[in-house]
Amino acid sequence: MKDLRILLLLAACLAWAFLTGCGGGSGSSNSTRSTITSSGSNVAPIAVNGGPLGNYVDGAFASVTLCAPGTSNCQTIDGVLVDTGSSGLRILSSALTVALPQQKAPDGNPVAECLTFLGSYTWGPVQTADVQIGGEKASAAPIHVLSDTAFKVPSGCTSSGFHSADTLDTLGANGILGVGMFTQDCGSSPACVQTGSAGLYYECPSSGCVKAGEALAQQVVNPVALFPSDNNGVIVELPSVSGAATSVSGSLVFGIGTQSNNALGGATVYTAPQFAFTTTFSGHTYPGSFVDSGSNGLFFVNTTGITECTGNEAGFYCPASTQNLSATNQGANGASGTVKFSIGNAATLFANASDMALSDLGGPALSPNADYFDWGLPFFFGRNVFTAIEGMSTPGGTGPYWAY
Repeated sequence: MKDLRILLLLAACLAWAFLTGCGGGSGSSNSTRSTITSSGSNVAPIAVNGGPLGNYVDGAFASVTLCAPGTSNCQTIDGVLVDTGSSGLRILSSALTVALPQQKAPDGNPVAECLTFLGSYTWGPVQTADVQIGGEKASAAPIHVLSDTAFKVPSGCTSSGFHSADTLDTLGANGILGVGMFTQDCGSSPACVQTGSAGLYYECPSSGCVKAGEALAQQVVNPVALFPSDNNGVIVELPSVSGAATSVSGSLVFGIGTQSNNALGGATVYTAPQFAFTTTFSGHTYPGSFVDSGSNGLFFVNTTGITECTGNEAGFYCPASTQNLSATNQGANGASGTVKFSIGNAATLFANASDMALSDLGGPALSPNADYFDWGLPFFFGRNVFTAIEGMSTPGGTGPYWAY
């Protein structure tokens, strides 16, 4: 996860999500900045509303406008999942009607990408688009168009045995808007740029797709990093949720300290030079922890003996009564703070099928030896959460960091 810029825990939850919907749990600790910014050229509305299928719990969705580069041939696509845990825009080909130019390798072969998650994979061509979100525009941005039919899926992408997440039914969204800490989705390592051994990028001659290196400037990019301004990070702003709500609305604000509506204020900065910080919970330390709006819950090693669900709710917690807990986060800069949260019974929380925003749902980490605490979307309820992009200057210092 730290070497290749791939979101893993998003897909961990997606593997469970469409049995009952996927949820997450967090009460709020004291929030220093919890206003919802409603206007500004750097503001885009988001909603936790079930997404395009109406059954995606604890996912924040936005609209994105795509244009053929340099033209007014554009299309607005809604139901795109906002994900601060990954970088790059990924759009279902089935949701895309505007024709976009295909990216090609230096030898003229078309380029495609395989992003393998923990239980699914996404595959499809890399294309180029002008990307507009709110009043901000990223020109000629490489994006990932999800399709199992544009090019034959190579065995390197399917060998895991995971299922494809290239349709609305399997992804649960019309796309993923990755606005996390990374500038590109793979990075500058030789495995990404030179040898292609990372297995993300492929060249696709008529004989079939093969792994290939991908120049940094050609990789699928965090669109925020390409904005002319307000390009050093984002703020996800969502209201508090007490227990459950049918839906909630908030804002995705671009830039940190670049305008009057995106100041850090009293938020504490937690630096993450290795793209993770440390969470201490129940006497255990988890140095690979992260804050991620693309995970629909709080996922952590079950050291406190919370009853785990079975059946359709497997992968979540089902305590007999709500558990009120706390953990401490610490950045590499030494900043620390306590987060209070609650874990409720998943079966009870899922009982009302119309509730899409749940504040008390969580689940065990994928391994009892996991080194992370995943602070998923419900952590964002009632607080403004800043994500600063690597190498970008902000009033809180140079990214990457989280602040809240």
